[in-house]
Amino acid sequence: MFTNNILSIITWLPVVGAILILGAFKKDQNALIKKFATAWLALDFVISLWLFGYDRRTGGMQFLEDHQWISAIGARYQMGADGVSVLLIILTTFLGVLAALSSWKYIQKREKEDYVLLLLLQTMVLGVFSSMDLFLFYLFFEVSLVPMYFLIVIWGGENRLYAAIKFFLYTLVGSVVMLLGVLKMYFLTQDLAITTKVSQATIGLLAGNDNALRMVNSTVQAATQSGTGSFNIVYMQAIGSVIPMGTLQVLLFFAFALGFAIKVPMWPFHTWLPDAHVEAPTAGSVILAGILLKLGTYGFYRFNLPMFPKASMDEVFFGKFGVRSIMIFLAIISIIYGALAAMYFVVKKDGDVKKLVAYSSVSSMGIVMLGLFALNPNGLNGAVMQMINHGIYSGALFLLVGIIYERRHTRKVSEFGGLSHVMPGYAAVFLAMAMTAIGLPLLAVFISEFLAMRGAFEANPVWAGWAGLGIILNAGYMLWLYQRMFFGEIENEKNKSLLDLSGREWVYMMPLVIMSLWIGIYPGPFLRYIEKPVNAAVRAIRPNYPIPGQPPPATTSAPTITTTSAPVQIKTQP
Repeated sequence: MFTNNILSIITWLPVVGAILILGAFKKDQNALIKKFATAWLALDFVISLWLFGYDRRTGGMQFLEDHQWISAIGARYQMGADGVSVLLIILTTFLGVLAALSSWKYIQKREKEDYVLLLLLQTMVLGVFSSMDLFLFYLFFEVSLVPMYFLIVIWGGENRLYAAIKFFLYTLVGSVVMLLGVLKMYFLTQDLAITTKVSQATIGLLAGNDNALRMVNSTVQAATQSGTGSFNIVYMQAIGSVIPMGTLQVLLFFAFALGFAIKVPMWPFHTWLPDAHVEAPTAGSVILAGILLKLGTYGFYRFNLPMFPKASMDEVFFGKFGVRSIMIFLAIISIIYGALAAMYFVVKKDGDVKKLVAYSSVSSMGIVMLGLFALNPNGLNGAVMQMINHGIYSGALFLLVGIIYERRHTRKVSEFGGLSHVMPGYAAVFLAMAMTAIGLPLLAVFISEFLAMRGAFEANPVWAGWAGLGIILNAGYMLWLYQRMFFGEIENEKNKSLLDLSGREWVYMMPLVIMSLWIGIYPGPFLRYIEKPVNAAVRAIRPNYPIPGQPPPATTSAPTITTTSAPVQIKTQP
């Protein structure tokens, strides 16, 4: 029972905790609420470690759940996770605990509501990574806006209302356009001209194993019998693979891409991010940078690439500058622009450290997008690992900014200098995470940037060259920031009495340092979780691509699926 419903348990446990806080605790029990919420999130993290039991040799979608939900439209409660989802789910539960710990002193009003919203946000994000039904995915994806909106509005800075409304409207606009794409894909699952072209080999490749294949087939058969379409994500991916290249596929690609690009955020859809980060409380910034941005890149990985493979590969639809060229161009602009904008806040006299870290996220997520659209195993492996590593180091940097803000109530670079003299522990941790951010070898980001850049170089050396410029700029502003904040003499009298990291702060900072070292020194275990899903994604997009260590692709059957079933069809009822 536990194993069969593990994803539901992990996903919905935070909601149970939120209900318990609302019903069992009074508003004046602040200390008890903080401890209970943190312990509850820690319990969810411990349970999520069960997902490390994912069978890496088999691959594909595992931990499957399938229940009837909204029969009138064919929506089902379907949960499942591949190796990429497993790592993102565990990252989410991990950062959730640290975010709760960081709020103990930062949040001084309405603590009960704060922790309830953190728990609800946790569930929404976990649901995104666990859903195998597109309707269910979309609900989680959309509702995740609400807790973050209130976290910014209630506990944010002076311009919190402006930042929250901007964040909500930007993401809502993208999501509404994406909804049109979702509806069109749903109707295509009822179009015989499309569904008759879908083969079991394609479904098997995308499902990844026999159990997932059987679930997809049973879902489609149930939809056929009830006369509805299907929202099953794997089946929609298979549908997308047979949509001919043309206006329809390109429009569908951009309908999904707009919603995800705003979440990433890619240039020029990034302007909500600095405002949201600056005004959000520390825990909100940690979740926003560490997790919510990954909803966008995960969406590209899960939907745009396998669902619209011809558009993803296109370089000629708009003359000589096709869909893929557009995405690569935006990714490179994001990398360089984000780095230059971050450097500005070091140069600027009253530059904001939090805005610097926010713009560095724009640059880092550009690396993810570049790796994804390299469309080869190295690029995708690097992109997925960069999602994980960015969650680690950006979460750590926002926590560090929150720590100094609690002591000085300012984030201006000019207010600091010589902090290493009075806060040596803080300076050491900041240095470790700054070196992680710039991709120092033996730290986490090095391996992900190396793989993403190698994949980009394989696709087009010019892409890698421009992206390399962004990485150089990243190192420049991060080292400059560290020099200005921690070296030299203490000139500001307010800094001479600052306290170093407390025991609680060491507790939530050291796991991030350890994870950076672990992934940097020995990334093999993590790469093995994503190897098969990434190879399957590449094979779905580029069937003839020679994947190292795998036999040449067969033209009539999927590499790991053996089945004699006829192609699945959904018939439109008269």
